[in-house]
Amino acid sequence: MTTPVYDLLIRNVRVVRPHGNTVHASDIAIRDGKFAKVAPAIDPAQAKQVHEGRGLLAFPGVVDAHMHAGIYSPLAEDAVTESKAAAMGGVTSSLNYFRTGQYYLNKGGPYADFFPEVLDISRDRFHVDYGYHLAPMDSTHIDEIPMLIEKHGVSSFKIFMFYGSHGLHGASDSQKQFLMIGEDQRYDYAHFEFIMRGIQAAREKMPERARQISLSLHCETAEIMTAYTKIVEKDKSLSGLAAYSASRPQHSEGLAVFIASYLANETALPNINLLHLSSRKAVQAALMMAEVFPHIDFRREVTIGHLMLDIHSKAAELAKVNPPIRPREDVEFLWQALLENELDWVVSDHACCRQELKVPKHYFGNIWMAKSGFGGTEYLLPSLVSEGTRRGMDYNHMARVTSWTPAQRFGLNRKGDIAEGYDADLALVDPAKTWTIHAKDSPSTQGYTPFEGIELSARVEGTWLRGEQIYAQDKGVLGQPRGQYLFRPTD
Repeated sequence: MTTPVYDLLIRNVRVVRPHGNTVHASDIAIRDGKFAKVAPAIDPAQAKQVHEGRGLLAFPGVVDAHMHAGIYSPLAEDAVTESKAAAMGGVTSSLNYFRTGQYYLNKGGPYADFFPEVLDISRDRFHVDYGYHLAPMDSTHIDEIPMLIEKHGVSSFKIFMFYGSHGLHGASDSQKQFLMIGEDQRYDYAHFEFIMRGIQAAREKMPERARQISLSLHCETAEIMTAYTKIVEKDKSLSGLAAYSASRPQHSEGLAVFIASYLANETALPNINLLHLSSRKAVQAALMMAEVFPHIDFRREVTIGHLMLDIHSKAAELAKVNPPIRPREDVEFLWQALLENELDWVVSDHACCRQELKVPKHYFGNIWMAKSGFGGTEYLLPSLVSEGTRRGMDYNHMARVTSWTPAQRFGLNRKGDIAEGYDADLALVDPAKTWTIHAKDSPSTQGYTPFEGIELSARVEGTWLRGEQIYAQDKGVLGQPRGQYLFRPTD
């Protein structure tokens, strides 16, 4: 009698790896939460449990590297419900942007006090593995960067370039109260420069980790957006998403990319991530800067929202986000850039904003009074497979931009591939399953989705985290939260 050597065998799947240009019919054997063997015709008697894959695609678990758990609802609630939504979409690693100030925990002060509270709240609540990017909001936070890396495994940081004089949802004259920084502090280009110098100093202090210590930037220019908002608000020919896009014009993104890139060169910080590029001008600016500063390792991000929606979306104010949803010509340019390998990863920028908070009833129809941001992590992989396949994108490329590249950039060295020794994170996808997105089918508490009514041709049938199934399409999210904190860079 054969003694089982594997905990789980997933039979008869087509394995999608982030490298190469084909998929392979194979079986996947898992032991102790790791991929132990990937090969055809593994003897089922060698496994304690067998799952029949039915010829489905086996993607590496998605690394959704841009999420915002706890921004509009308490972190203790969002961690549970929004990680369930992530599991539904094949996501197994959730990296969340977090900061001091209003929203999130609504607290200022040092990260030495703030971040342990974040970790305490998060523990035993996420259904997927999770980590945090942190934003240095004042000068004292810059001094804490080495501590955050060494003690807490936070290897990635963020700058919101428009926060100094423009609000989260529009023009604002009360940014210091919003940011919860002292009267002697300024959130401006000089602060951004000093953040870069602080991160580079930490990289030089920790050469063994330096490759996976990076800075991400939300690239929009406050002064231009504030001026254009005043103009657009008076222009009654524009409304809804078209008005919001015009109020935060594409060249505002491009200019911010130029500024961020020059500062990176000035401070000798080589690892720069340009987040959620939404327009032709933004992407072209990013590509120009890569040529001007070839020694800077620029990475360029796009969201599934900016790939799937345009200003004519029926979602209207429900699709308000920063940077804005753009005209169709920008959407088409983003797809072309993605297909030509000019964009490095695709994310959701998931920020659950419940409808009563997003657009209160008495403001419905008023784009200026709507909150910014929406969820979508559960639609990231199926939307990319559906629309990407239609446009000729191969599965390996999809695995690269949803798993491997963000995992490598952000220090998740056990994630991103289906290969021996990696965490047994995977999503089984039916690439020929037509279904229609309805918010009521999602475990997110958002209650609506800008993707409502979109018909997709691919669906996640099951998600496994470190060898344990956490989602089944016919049963929903399975079991109690078992996500682990991702101290980065991982081994």
